[in-house]
Amino acid sequence: MEDIFESSDSQRGAFDLPFAESVTFEGSFRLEHGGELKDVTAVYETYGNLNAARDNAVLMCHALTGDSHVARHNMHDHPGWWEILVGPGKSIDTNRYFVICMNNLGSCRGTTGPASINPETGEPYGADFPVVTMEDNVNLQKMLMEHLGIQQFLAVVGGSVGGMMTLIWSARYPNCLRGAVTLATSPCLTSQALAFDIVGRNAITSDPEFNGGQYYGKRPPKTGLSIARMLGHITYLSRESMMRKFDVDRTAARKIDTPFEIDFSVGSYLAYQSSRFNDRFDANSYIACTRACDLMNFGDSVDEIAEKLEPSTCRWLVMSFSSDWLLPPFQSEMIVDALISKKKQVSYCEIQSDAGHDGFLLPNQLSTYGGLIEKFLGNLYDTRPSASVDVRDTHYVSDVHDTPCRSSDSGIMADDFGRSHDGRLDFESMLELIPQHASVLDLGCGNGDLLKRLRQRSGKSRLMGIELSERSIQKCVARGLDVVHKDINLGLKAFYDFQFEYVVLSRTMQTVVDVERVLEEMLRVGRRGIVSFPNSAYLPWRTQLFREGKMPKVGCDGHQNWYDTKDMRFLTISDFHDFCDAKGYTVLQQVTLDTLKGTRVTQNANDNATMAIVVLCR
Repeated sequence: MEDIFESSDSQRGAFDLPFAESVTFEGSFRLEHGGELKDVTAVYETYGNLNAARDNAVLMCHALTGDSHVARHNMHDHPGWWEILVGPGKSIDTNRYFVICMNNLGSCRGTTGPASINPETGEPYGADFPVVTMEDNVNLQKMLMEHLGIQQFLAVVGGSVGGMMTLIWSARYPNCLRGAVTLATSPCLTSQALAFDIVGRNAITSDPEFNGGQYYGKRPPKTGLSIARMLGHITYLSRESMMRKFDVDRTAARKIDTPFEIDFSVGSYLAYQSSRFNDRFDANSYIACTRACDLMNFGDSVDEIAEKLEPSTCRWLVMSFSSDWLLPPFQSEMIVDALISKKKQVSYCEIQSDAGHDGFLLPNQLSTYGGLIEKFLGNLYDTRPSASVDVRDTHYVSDVHDTPCRSSDSGIMADDFGRSHDGRLDFESMLELIPQHASVLDLGCGNGDLLKRLRQRSGKSRLMGIELSERSIQKCVARGLDVVHKDINLGLKAFYDFQFEYVVLSRTMQTVVDVERVLEEMLRVGRRGIVSFPNSAYLPWRTQLFREGKMPKVGCDGHQNWYDTKDMRFLTISDFHDFCDAKGYTVLQQVTLDTLKGTRVTQNANDNATMAIVVLCR
């Protein structure tokens, strides 16, 4: 039975950090919001070894109340806050990468914060600690980077607040990272998220023990900090996860020593989490860290974010979690759309999860987000300038089979329809239709088979895919392809007019809900569109229907019956030409195939072809 007290905080505690290192940067550290700090100390931990080329370093940016202890250093060490992801043989493999994690400025786990001694007074800063920002954290991390003799990170990885710092890294120091990974983050807080922080800070400052922030050496404001943490912890969960955790027996509260109400199981959970938090965190630090988060303003529109990200030169992997209502998926999509508008290399996946915001720290969807991170970093590592390995398409997600199937944008897996005896006949035909160095957007790109072939033919082309299947997105990322998680039925608003030379809709049109909109968007975003579809007029299929009175298994999921097929359109080549005439589209080229025989069809295609490939323009 699940222990209801288990949470993303379970690996964190007030224990000592014997492997932590520190460096003090003497002199003035100027702050973005005004003011300065003297002789700032940064506490950090490292894992693995920096290679001779000094190009295997990965910077981990922790969340709001995390610290430098991202993982255990040996079996005698305490587990770290991202123990499931970082370590030997794990997704961020410390046998391969040199991992660095610095405690944030303003915290209470070693780096200079409100509890640190103010050199001007000889007393703790307390309420006199100046306002710090995410930009200040990144500037301090940059100083640590230089201290360690690293010129460029392989990647900067951050979840939640850590993802905010990753955004700043890419914009402020674009030449200092080859890759950026964000999970469950945002360019700025929504007003709802901001409201929770405001209430939390008010709970702390209203505690009589707060004493204007000058409580060191006295009784700390435990009640206020506990309420702030309870409120914050609710935002980290989702409705579904709370129902699963507490609804089984909502009155089965665990008896703990607490001044708070514990009549219900969720109450005892929150009281327990707040008690543990009081053991390891400082109230003034909570105020400083939440304020830094609240001041983050990377833009609240795609255009503003795009302007900030203009300097970025790195490759991107962006992930969100479907049930996250604190930093919801639409905010990650805004980041992705901004990157697309600036022609940056980006992959995106909205991971289906009921774990809420904390999904990026929990094992529930580790195989997805961990697998994506592992393969993304692996491609960066194998393509770095000093790499001596022969880079081939060999990095696959362990639980994704290399099937010949192609997933449509509606998440539909296709069978071997369209495959000749020696490979995909329709792909070979498309390669002949697409000029060598053309930029291509593949709608419903599946496992990236067509994009992979295009890249092999010309590594200089701008190639991108759109896909709905998480498993297929994993495969594309493993292949080093750029793919974003979108539903083409909702349009292609992230892409501007004629952004690509060719937009491809391969064996997907028969599953599309809004055919007219999708075709219009294709020919807006691309100068040319290439559409392939099964021809329902193929004579043997028509004959079967006529003679047997039964529907043949037509289409790209041809093993499916009429009642479980995802195909919703049964069109013919003649139908499609009538459609193009009605819409004013020009058919530039057409290739017709009998994929069952593995041959091209040159005579009476409407009767003799199983598939058509059509090149269109307005």
